[in-house]
Amino acid sequence: MALELGGLAPDFTLRDHTGEAVTLSALRGRPVVLVFYPAAFTGRCTGELCSIRDEIGAFDSADAHVFGVSVDTAASLAVFHEQERLSFPLLSDFWPHGAVAQAYDALLPERGVATRATYVIDGDGRIAAHFRVSPSESRDMAAYREALARVAAYSGGAHRSL
Repeated sequence: MALELGGLAPDFTLRDHTGEAVTLSALRGRPVVLVFYPAAFTGRCTGELCSIRDEIGAFDSADAHVFGVSVDTAASLAVFHEQERLSFPLLSDFWPHGAVAQAYDALLPERGVATRATYVIDGDGRIAAHFRVSPSESRDMAAYREALARVAAYSGGAHRSL
C-alpha cells in the first residue's frame, strides 16, 4: 500500500515503552515524526536512535513529536529506552504483529520487522514527507532536517515531494 504526500496518515493506537496508549490522531496540532526501525538492541538501530537523541533540538525547533516504532514488546522497549537514555517515546507495534508498520508500507514481512522508514506528519494529520533506506543503511540526520523544514512549506497547501 503506497502512501502519498498530502494523504491522511493512517491512524493508530500503540503502547509506548511505559505502557501508555498513544493515538496518532490525538496528537494533531503539531508535527509528528514516525521513525520505523527493525529492532531494539541492534547496533545500527541503536546508533540511529542515539543520533536522534543527540540531535533532538532539530525536532524541538520544529515543535515535533518524535516516536521510534518497532515490533519489539513494550517491556523490551522500556529497557532499551532506559539503557540508551532516549529522550523520546518508543512505540511497540508488537501485536497485531507489525500492523502499523504494514499500514505505513514499512513492514518487511519476510523478516517480521519494520524497515528503516520515516514519515513526517503535519499538524493536520497529513503526510508531509517520507523517506526510507534499506535495513543495512543508516538514515542521515540531514534527511530529517530537510523533512522538518518542508513541513512548514507543506502546511497551507504548498505540497512538495521529498
